[in-house]
Amino acid sequence: MPFDAAPPRLWVPKRVLATPAALAWPEGAAMAERAAALGAELVRLKSDRLTGLPDTYRDAKTTLALVVAPPSKRRPQPIPPSADFRFDLAAGCPAHCQYCYLAGSLAGPPIIRAYANLPEILAELPPLLGQGRVTSTDAARAGEGTTFECSCYTDPLALEHITGALATAIRRFGAWEAPVQLRFTTKYDAVEPLLGLPHNRRTRIRFSLNAAGAERFEGGTPRMPARLAALRRMAEAGYRIGLTIAPILPIPDWEMQYDRLLADCATALDGIPDPDLTVELITHRFTESSRKILRGWYPGSRLEMEDASRSRKTTKFGGIKYVFPREQMAALRRGLEASLARHLPQARRLYWT
Repeated sequence: MPFDAAPPRLWVPKRVLATPAALAWPEGAAMAERAAALGAELVRLKSDRLTGLPDTYRDAKTTLALVVAPPSKRRPQPIPPSADFRFDLAAGCPAHCQYCYLAGSLAGPPIIRAYANLPEILAELPPLLGQGRVTSTDAARAGEGTTFECSCYTDPLALEHITGALATAIRRFGAWEAPVQLRFTTKYDAVEPLLGLPHNRRTRIRFSLNAAGAERFEGGTPRMPARLAALRRMAEAGYRIGLTIAPILPIPDWEMQYDRLLADCATALDGIPDPDLTVELITHRFTESSRKILRGWYPGSRLEMEDASRSRKTTKFGGIKYVFPREQMAALRRGLEASLARHLPQARRLYWT
């Protein structure tokens, strides 16, 4: 294998703010114990209101809060075009991606919040069986069953060594005798705790990948060879596999670079009998609010976010986002889809956006 399979580097928060409500749950107490064992400073708050939150980006990104998800956060929401519903195991991410899609979506400083009340969160899912409008009703994706996405506002694998929440969810779906699927996306490679779980092929792990020239925008994450090595290990363990190619950028020699990435993906999956491979293709976009936040977080970034080189697009909710112009978007799409057909003809492309 031409991929780096070195031991993964685990994220360790400097401080863990634990609320009394979170510590009252066995899952929350276990999270606190694991974080403290890694060397994090454990701060046991006197109330369930988060206090002492850091002001700076750097301090916020090294702070983990253990909290209880309120009813409004426990209620699954539709999440097209990815899946029928999303539910949240955490909110926030320890990575330093200069295009971060969470910028502008999560209020306040970018601390990471992990939810301790996992039993309550997972109990919300069974009544939604067959009720979705993406895979539940789409003939082309009906084989996936009712799909539940748990990585919309976090990278759950980045936190798994502290939370254990992803393993809990995988076990729950593995034991759920119904046409269902758990889905999550990750940029991380610490898959060892997941390999032996009884997933019963009801979990799809999607690896977020990008061309070599775009890696400089993804600080604090494993490099592509490490992710591809983890991808192969999960495929060998029988998990369903997905590729999330994002954000697609018109970097120099982009056509050659993305072609090489997809060729590497094909090599990583070589010999795997049935990865049930899916691919999601997502181009770079931003809003005015996310651009403002990102420029504050990463003032030296060379990521292009200029109005003059973009087209304005109105979302279905009336907001404005900036995307690549139509001709450039079409060229990117032709190039990526040609590479997919060449290297991964068995893959199902779920969407382009």
